[in-house]
Amino acid sequence: MTYCVGILVRDGLVMIADTRTNAGIDNIATFRKLKIVSEQGRRTLAIATSGNLSVSQSVVSMLAEGVENPETGELETLEAQPTMFKAAQLVGRAVREVWRVDGASMKEMTARFDVQMLFGGQVAGGRLRLFMIYAAGNFIEVTPDTPYFQIGEHKYGKPILDRAVNYETDLYDALKIGLISMDSTMRSNLGVGPPIDVLVLRKDALVPELDYRIEPNDRYFLDLRERWSQALRTAHIEIPRPPYGSNVPGDVEV
Repeated sequence: MTYCVGILVRDGLVMIADTRTNAGIDNIATFRKLKIVSEQGRRTLAIATSGNLSVSQSVVSMLAEGVENPETGELETLEAQPTMFKAAQLVGRAVREVWRVDGASMKEMTARFDVQMLFGGQVAGGRLRLFMIYAAGNFIEVTPDTPYFQIGEHKYGKPILDRAVNYETDLYDALKIGLISMDSTMRSNLGVGPPIDVLVLRKDALVPELDYRIEPNDRYFLDLRERWSQALRTAHIEIPRPPYGSNVPGDVEV
């Protein structure tokens, strides 16, 4: 299991990914799931992955070596794509190519071809964009109405994003809220865990403003976890108890 979130606000893009992989209670390991491709002044692209690790690693490796163009026979790479849309199409083609090579044998072994990806970034001359790519190689794009995508174990962090994030959110507030959603997921699912990889890409900068790994003993993240827990405890105490039943003392104004 994993949890990755991408948030696209007016000022830039935040992408966050955990690193835990789980093939059973006695087979837990750490793998980086956030890959960044950057050429200063030309492009910065980022891929966060979830699902079957063998599938996602095969896709990422194929993108690094190049995906064959069926019409020309040439190998195409992310670094050569002129737009984010073309780059997203290339990622989708790589997913379908891995399915063509491995799909039948995986099906025979009753292994799921399970992969989802967040693909975000900016190419010079184009706008900052964020896509979610599915196992079929098709994809959708984030919109200002709902400026985030999640993949993996998303249900625990989604309520926080729904309530706190919008397109006008400050870039580093978006990072903070994304980290709170990660903390909530980690507390509720042991299949999600640190280290946590973080990317902050400011609009039109074309170079990462922050490429950082949060280790388990990171002081800021530990403080954030405690502050968020305390804020939740304080909030529920300050809300009046429900005025239902016969054991509620006094009158409660609603």
